[in-house]
Amino acid sequence: MLFNSFEFIFLFLPITLTLYFFFIRLKKMESAFCVLVLASLFFYGYWEYRYLALILFSMCFNFLCGQALSKHPSYQRSILIVGITINLALLGYFKYANFFAVNIGALFNLGWNLEKIFLPLAISFFTFQQISYLVDASKRETKEYNFIHYCLFVCFFPQLIAGPIVHHKEMLPQFVKVNRLTSQWENLAVGLGIFAVGLFKKTIIADNLSLFVQPVYDNPGIATELDFFMAWGSTLAYTFQLYFDFSGYSDMAIGCARMFGIKLPVNFFSPYKAENIVDFWRRWHITLSRFLRDYLYIPLGGNKKGPVRRYTNLLLTMLLGGLWHGAGWSFIVWGLLHGSYLIINHAWTKTLGILKITRSQSWLYRFTAWLITFLAVVISWVYFRAPTLEHANSILLAMAGFNGASLPAGVYARLGELSVLLQEMGLTVKQGGGAVLATNIIWVFVAGTVALLMPNTAQLFHRFEPVIYEHENSFRLQRSPSSWKWAFSRPYAVYTSILLLCGLLSLTQVSEFLYFQF
Repeated sequence: MLFNSFEFIFLFLPITLTLYFFFIRLKKMESAFCVLVLASLFFYGYWEYRYLALILFSMCFNFLCGQALSKHPSYQRSILIVGITINLALLGYFKYANFFAVNIGALFNLGWNLEKIFLPLAISFFTFQQISYLVDASKRETKEYNFIHYCLFVCFFPQLIAGPIVHHKEMLPQFVKVNRLTSQWENLAVGLGIFAVGLFKKTIIADNLSLFVQPVYDNPGIATELDFFMAWGSTLAYTFQLYFDFSGYSDMAIGCARMFGIKLPVNFFSPYKAENIVDFWRRWHITLSRFLRDYLYIPLGGNKKGPVRRYTNLLLTMLLGGLWHGAGWSFIVWGLLHGSYLIINHAWTKTLGILKITRSQSWLYRFTAWLITFLAVVISWVYFRAPTLEHANSILLAMAGFNGASLPAGVYARLGELSVLLQEMGLTVKQGGGAVLATNIIWVFVAGTVALLMPNTAQLFHRFEPVIYEHENSFRLQRSPSSWKWAFSRPYAVYTSILLLCGLLSLTQVSEFLYFQF
């Protein structure tokens, strides 16, 4: 079931809220939690009921493993290895079996060809979530929780399909605290406001940007026709589409959870404002970055075993992060690119420290740092989106100008004297496409303005503490301007209503989220 659908907004969510608060009023907390678990399982099974058995098995198995880790410390290592192995085996079969079978078969000329295995929804998310639980249980960092609470931690529907990837110490205590529901109306109002922002980001901004992405990225045969402006227009459109689509989903998840009195961790914090790639990964898909750091990078040795080992760990972590996103060579290249970016960033910082050079705080230095970071991210998104390496390379070649550049005749005619200079630089003229190019530019400009100049959702709702921050002061000091703080007032009620109405009017053409099946 999609957040941006009539059945979710007008049926599933109101019915679940009504039943939940009915039992809350009766002070039957466990019954209220059972409502959420059953509703979440229905939410998951609505897409494909046969995969309910998979998530039910996963929850039962990992809960029993967690209990065993607490009760049998002498067998802790063996239990943990078995638990992680089973989780990774399930993920590996459904997500990577076809990929490895095809590539190994091609490498050794074995002719392997498995039937296509359909990827269950959210398997990457709930697998990572439960692996982190097992690891922490082995460290005695978890407390005893009952099975219903554990199921709610795993399958709570707002964060089930595409995150944020939640941590047991963030969620389970919230489910067992009765006093979190003292301001039910405030939670509903704030949650609805955040949900409206996310719905607008998805249906109005992201879905309109997709119109300029699909003709280029979903059509490998266009490689010979692709020129400089078309390649850049489509790639920049995807750069902002992905951000508004995924951050919109996260906002809607955070808003839904808040309606039930639950706070989810922050997942995006204006990533395209980052001035280096390290800061970008502190702001983009924050919960995934945290998981990769805590359960992969640090166990590999982190930065405590010398620079060579540190850089190797970074590269391996991002390589596996790329594979987590999908079974394909383009995801591997994307992960390696970001691993290389991080190595260069850390090496640059270390070099400045050795030379005792303080980073300039001038606007020119900061702008240059931001531009380099942004362009590096944009280039990496080409591999993330393109279906094959060959298609990605053809788009990058077009972006580099190898296919030339051409403007529609209508646009060219309006450039006046500038057209002469562009013609001398090798620009050509083509018939048609002026309206598409102009609309592409307008949507990229609008999306870029919102992403780069306006406060994000966490800043807008800052005074109501909408999200959980990993570190108390990590982003909280970056407050939004006083004129951009959501409040219980008539103007903001009007703004929220307009956003919600615009989102609802766009539901006639429901589209899946880009992270819907990872």
